[in-house]
Amino acid sequence: MKYLINNSPEYERIRRLNSIGIALSAQRDHYQLMEMILSSAREITGADAGTLYMLEPDTSALRFANVQNDTLNVQFDSSSDGKNYSLIPLYYPDGSPDQRTVAACTVFHKSTINISDAYNELGFDFSGTLRFDKKTGYRSRSFLTIPLINHDNEVIAVLQLINKLDKSSKVITFDAADQEIAESLASQAAVALSNQQLVKELRALFDSFTRVIASAIDAKSPHTGAHCRRVPDATLMLAKAASGADFPGLEGFLMSDNDMDELQTAAWLHDCGKIVTPHHIMEKSTKLETIVDRINSISQRFDILVRDIEIAELKEQLHAARLGLPEPITYLSSMHPQLKELADEFTFLQRINIGTEFMTDSDIERVQAIAKRGWIGLNGQPCSLLSEDEVLNLCIRKGTLNTAERNIMEDHMVHTLAMLEQLPFPPNLQNVTEYALGHHERMDGTGYPRGLRKDQLSIPARIMGLTDVFEALTAHERPYKSPMPLSQALKIMGNMVENQHLDPDIFALFVHKQVYLDYAHKHLQPEQIDTVNFDTLPGLSSSAYAAAIL
Repeated sequence: MKYLINNSPEYERIRRLNSIGIALSAQRDHYQLMEMILSSAREITGADAGTLYMLEPDTSALRFANVQNDTLNVQFDSSSDGKNYSLIPLYYPDGSPDQRTVAACTVFHKSTINISDAYNELGFDFSGTLRFDKKTGYRSRSFLTIPLINHDNEVIAVLQLINKLDKSSKVITFDAADQEIAESLASQAAVALSNQQLVKELRALFDSFTRVIASAIDAKSPHTGAHCRRVPDATLMLAKAASGADFPGLEGFLMSDNDMDELQTAAWLHDCGKIVTPHHIMEKSTKLETIVDRINSISQRFDILVRDIEIAELKEQLHAARLGLPEPITYLSSMHPQLKELADEFTFLQRINIGTEFMTDSDIERVQAIAKRGWIGLNGQPCSLLSEDEVLNLCIRKGTLNTAERNIMEDHMVHTLAMLEQLPFPPNLQNVTEYALGHHERMDGTGYPRGLRKDQLSIPARIMGLTDVFEALTAHERPYKSPMPLSQALKIMGNMVENQHLDPDIFALFVHKQVYLDYAHKHLQPEQIDTVNFDTLPGLSSSAYAAAIL
């Protein structure tokens, strides 16, 4: 058995090949990987020039990915050169293989081709090479063309080395040792390229999957249809503004590209649990809405009460006429005290049904008083004007959801946790669950689902909590409220800061860096972009904002 002697040229060559293989497997940048494959192959074989071709996605042609030539001082890759190089076709128009070029023939036969002198080679079309030589004065002679084959036994690229140089810089033929070691490197390069491509494809698949979930949730609710798409945008805007800014209260906060990808994934998935939230709760735009808005049924009951008053007065007139008595005074008009009272009560119910106003104790007492009114059904039985469930919903102090419905809505975070915990996130996405679950937590620990305080929440989670609120306030698709201007939205958020719901430092950054304005120009209606008075804006009394504006 022949053993390699330490420090012999062959031994050093093998050592260099191993180090190249390690470097290739560690490289994450696609274009740097291609450059490294070609330069390493040239180094280990002594080639003056070379080209790395990548197979087009449709496998119809080869594309120049990287070209190097020491004699002509040429080096470029397809990401930075800016030139449009013609492709090498692999098929004729009729679909038959086109094997005129060495590179194409290598693809079809999946084997290495070693040529001593291209000018004397009759089996291939070197017209392109000859034109290049004539234009540049270069003399392309020896060629070593090797296919890069992946784990599926498919050619994904072609490595072509040109003009091996001896110690006196004379062009010689690539020998068997050159071919063997170049093929070994090509095999390692194919693995590195395949792994990189698989990681890219898996990432693209996962990103698409997260967007499909978000799109399904958005499609479920036309009123909040863009929420899951806009929150990631706002979150990344704010995170980029905070990263490296060394803003007061956020000193030392820095996010890499991988960190940003992780946060974006969390933002896309932050409401994934809503996919199991009942549609009628997600879409409850008024207090009385179920499948339909029950205010219409109540309207019909008021109509019955009005009808009963009119019938009673008409009966009095008939009775007086039969007895020959003077005709009684009637009030069958909008000025009738009872009719006016009914009209006022129904107008009141219509207004509070929308849920945009805070219900006072007197409002609740009035609802309960109205509920005691009765009307007579077809069977002659007395009926309450409002059912217990209608009273319960009309007495909701804020918003349109009652306590049971709000609990169901908040349970979307429980479902989000259950869904995300089942996903085997890789190390670069380990924080997705923590970020996604943090957007309903409050700085004082009164939020949900885990009741965490500010010091228990990461900065990205707190960022998402703020952007989630901002998007919800400024969304202009909600039919039950007018589009909220920036000044009003920031005022509400400032009050939430003072109530320890939102992070004061992040809110200060959000305002000071005008992230809200960048978002507004991209997503809001022109009429929503108004002037904000920062002197009176609540929530900016924090030391962070005071220090930032100095």
